[in-house]
Parts: sequence; structure tokens; C-alpha cells
Amino acid sequence: MTQEKENLLREIALQLSHPQGPKGVEIADMMHETNIGMISAAIQLLQLEPHDTVLELGHGNGKHIPLLFNQQNSISYCGLEISELMHTSASQAIADLYPEQVRFHLYNGNNLPWQAHTFTKIFTVNTVYFWENPIEMLEEIYRVLQAQGRFCLTFAHKDFMQTLPFTKYNFTLYNPSDIKNIITQTAFRIFTEKPQVEKIKNNAGEFIPRNFTTFVLTK
Repeated sequence: MTQEKENLLREIALQLSHPQGPKGVEIADMMHETNIGMISAAIQLLQLEPHDTVLELGHGNGKHIPLLFNQQNSISYCGLEISELMHTSASQAIADLYPEQVRFHLYNGNNLPWQAHTFTKIFTVNTVYFWENPIEMLEEIYRVLQAQGRFCLTFAHKDFMQTLPFTKYNFTLYNPSDIKNIITQTAFRIFTEKPQVEKIKNNAGEFIPRNFTTFVLTK
């Protein structure tokens, strides 16, 4: 591999974990298009109810957020990001649509800036690869989740992700057994584990299968 190619892959990996600058906007749009199936699956498994308080870790450009309100229009939503660009982009695009119900916040990727028992539903899609300490992150999520609350953790399997050349930089990859082992080291209970397969388009324009799983966890 040439140094130029390696630098490009490193840049893609960095942008996927923390979009920034003009390239970050382009990457965010691409992520929305390729991840919308996984996001929709996670939202379905949340089983939203009237007046739920919802937290999402890693909302990206936020174009999927109307899907939540299409299910339950009385919910409140908080989006959390490490990327200032995504925080600003989502705020500008979405906040005016739901001015009383949507809030966006920045965080350091480790500590959730809320008191215990704040949210009834929490979800995150394709962020676990970037968690510095997965057990501590799950414990933080557990802390801010209300009793009988529900958390959906959705991720693509290691077997698929390692076929993407940029994932050797800045990514930690997991198969479902790896995630299950991490969960068992926390107070969360596994309500259900749902594996799914979808077809996504690769750079050559071909449709390829992507295996992913959602763990639905309860408190």
C-alpha cells in the first residue's frame, strides 16, 4: 500500500469517528445513506411510547430524527455528539422542526452530562467501535436510564467490518459474542438479541450483504 493510500484510509477512519470540515459534511451524508437501515431497525426495537424521553449517542447529521417522531409525536429527544460539526449541522437542520422537543449536546465521548434516571429510551448505532472503554460507557448509559428503561445497541459484525480497509485505523471491531461478553460485565440485562442482514451498495455500485445485530438491554 502506498503512503498516499494509507493516509487516505486514515482520514476516512478519522472522519467516520469524528466528522469535521467540508469533508465531514460529505461523510455524514454518506453515513446517513448507508446506515439508515440499521438506524430504522434500532428505532423499531425501542418500542417508543407516548411521552418517552429519548437519548441518542452519535446522531450524525440528524436526518433520521423525524423517523422517531413519526412513531410517537409526543416524545422528547436529546442528541449527543463528540463532533462539533455534526452538533451544528443537526441543530440547524432539525431543531426548528421540533423546537420544544429536540435538544442537541456535545460531550467528551465518556461522560453523559445528565443526572441518573433521566431517559426512558436510549439508542446508538455504529458508535461502539469508537468507545474508549465499553464497560464504563455502558455503565454511564445504565446510570442515566430510568428503571424499566430500554437501550438499543446496534452495530455491524466484525466479519463484515474487517472487509473495509479503513477499519484497521481507529476502530475496535466486535462480533455479537464479544458484545455479549462486555454486557455481562455490567448491570444491564439482555432483553433480546436480534441479528439482521441487509444489502448495501459498495464503492463499485454492487449490493453486498451486511450482517448487524441489535442488543436490546433493560435496567
